[in-house]
Amino acid sequence: MKIAGDRVFWMLLVLLPLAARAADHVEVARHVIKLHRGRGAALAQRKQWVLDGCRKLSGLLRQKNVVLNKLKSAIRVVEKDVGLSNEEKLFQVHTFEIFQKELNESENSVFQAIHSLQRALQGDYKDVVNMKESSRQRLEALREAAIKEETEYVELLAAEKHQAEALKNMQHQNKSLSILDEILEDVRKAADRLEEEIEEHAFDENKSVKGVNVEAVLRVEEEEAGAKRNVTRGEGEGGLGLSMLIDSQNNQYILTKPRDATIPRADPHFIKDIVTIGMLSLPCGWLCTAIGLPTMFGYIMCGVLLGPSGMNSIKSIVQVETLGEFGVFFTLFLVGLEFSPEKLRKVWKISLQGPCCMTLLMVAFGLLWGHLLQIRPTQSVFISTCLSLSSTPLVSRFLVGSARGDKEGDIDYSTVLLGMLVTQDVQLGLFIAVLPTLIQAGAGASASVAVAVLHVLVLAGRTLLSLATVLLLCLVMKTFLVGPYYRRLHAESKGSKEILILGMSALIFLMLTVTELLDVSMELGCFLAGALVSSQGHMATEEIASYMEPVRDFLAIVFFASIGLHVFPTFVVYELTVLVFLTLSVVLMKFVLAALVLSLILPQSSRHIRWIVSAGLAQVSEFSFVLGSRARRAGIISREVYLLILSVTTLSLLLAPVLWRAAIMKCVPRPERRSSL
Repeated sequence: MKIAGDRVFWMLLVLLPLAARAADHVEVARHVIKLHRGRGAALAQRKQWVLDGCRKLSGLLRQKNVVLNKLKSAIRVVEKDVGLSNEEKLFQVHTFEIFQKELNESENSVFQAIHSLQRALQGDYKDVVNMKESSRQRLEALREAAIKEETEYVELLAAEKHQAEALKNMQHQNKSLSILDEILEDVRKAADRLEEEIEEHAFDENKSVKGVNVEAVLRVEEEEAGAKRNVTRGEGEGGLGLSMLIDSQNNQYILTKPRDATIPRADPHFIKDIVTIGMLSLPCGWLCTAIGLPTMFGYIMCGVLLGPSGMNSIKSIVQVETLGEFGVFFTLFLVGLEFSPEKLRKVWKISLQGPCCMTLLMVAFGLLWGHLLQIRPTQSVFISTCLSLSSTPLVSRFLVGSARGDKEGDIDYSTVLLGMLVTQDVQLGLFIAVLPTLIQAGAGASASVAVAVLHVLVLAGRTLLSLATVLLLCLVMKTFLVGPYYRRLHAESKGSKEILILGMSALIFLMLTVTELLDVSMELGCFLAGALVSSQGHMATEEIASYMEPVRDFLAIVFFASIGLHVFPTFVVYELTVLVFLTLSVVLMKFVLAALVLSLILPQSSRHIRWIVSAGLAQVSEFSFVLGSRARRAGIISREVYLLILSVTTLSLLLAPVLWRAAIMKCVPRPERRSSL
């Protein structure tokens, strides 16, 4: 009683200042009374309503204290009852404790509501910032309440399970079991132990981790007929399908790891997406072949038709893009098969000097234009660096079966082009590492320009050290490991080519893991894996290429289709003039800069290939999508600049085959053109 009286006293202290300031908040008070009572009320009625509410609340608090005392007495009785088993005692005590927690949480909710009402009445209804802060505090309170309610629900489920087990034990003690019942009972206990061992309790372990937010989401269950409906927890747990979660920002999530790992599950959305891409890629590829365009145009068109700007039938966009990345990995591995270490030693100076000079020139021109157009230096550096990169997978498709130098000492264009692209991949890894520093510079967080430059130099030195480590590791593997490894795979794969495919895939994944751990580039690891295998001779290269090309072709289709998912024809049509001008300017600038740099660093006898190499570099890498998205989230570039980068990248990739074919027609002798085209 004393506790209840104290609480009523403090509640009156909270409410009395509101009554004293009634003259200042008459209109607000009338609105609140109307919400609570449904009609207008006089000031005297309002005071009477407050007193009646306090009396009712005081009575409820007294009842709550009485119930709590009874629960404590009941817990002591249960604990002293010798006629109950330990499981029954645990169950009953657990149930009483849950009820106590429910009463305490309900009381806290009442006082939180009173303080929230006081804060709202004291605030200025014209102050949007204050209202926003109040809304944020209520949202945080609701999130905390949701976590507590979720925990309580889980505890109730556990209590219900304990009750069912206790009833089963009582039934088994009162009757004799058959041999089959005893076996099933042992299996049930083993299954319970298995569930306890494999269950991770991820929700309980992560809900209090720093940076974890609780958000409201919609849970959508797709029925077999295809209709979508909202389901409750009880309805969703029984099905074997996958629910989709949608948050307030319209991000969609799919299940990655189920609670019950004993039941096999599949993602039907991802399966349908891959099947749809495979079926539509065939007619699109045929159409492009019929009109004389590369088949990759058809695959990109397939992604456009199925993506957000088309029929919007692709649900698992992230999963499709992830699978497409494997197309890049296997493409670069096959490129490395044709790129022997001897050729690498021949062009390593050109491969290092060319991309570095081109990137510096692109950044210099970007800063110049940024100064003229009053663009921030961080934006200018970022955009220029993005545009300086070229697409390695696209050029690799161009170089399949391309011509090679026949004379001793010749430098063929494919070797130079691939060497420069590999260096650009290393630059990409360095740029991703430098991106946080660029974000800090854009936000003004750096202490000085000298500190930022010093940080960039440290990162560059670290990258060069990692690159040297990778090359040393490749030398060791080439000398001691690759030869015996291939011979063992070749001996084991007689009559079973999947052993050889699996062995080469494992080598690819090993190298990309090593390069990723060293913060260089996963793409570089795949390329080096192919170069290591190519050291085993022409016969080994031909055999491995014949086995790996079908895998590469299918995954490359998914990769180019994933590029089409980011093509938005309506935006291109709306801004066609601006985008065409920007794309032609970027392509022309990259072509001219590449030709200028190659004229200075190529030997006199090989300068005729500079036009083909420049044509291969005169487009923008698809990795600008990734860099642009990161920069947009970090606030370096705006939404409009991101869409411009994305559209210019796409148009340059579409223009690349035309420019490549024109360069081949001009610079390659007629007998060698068919393989290059």
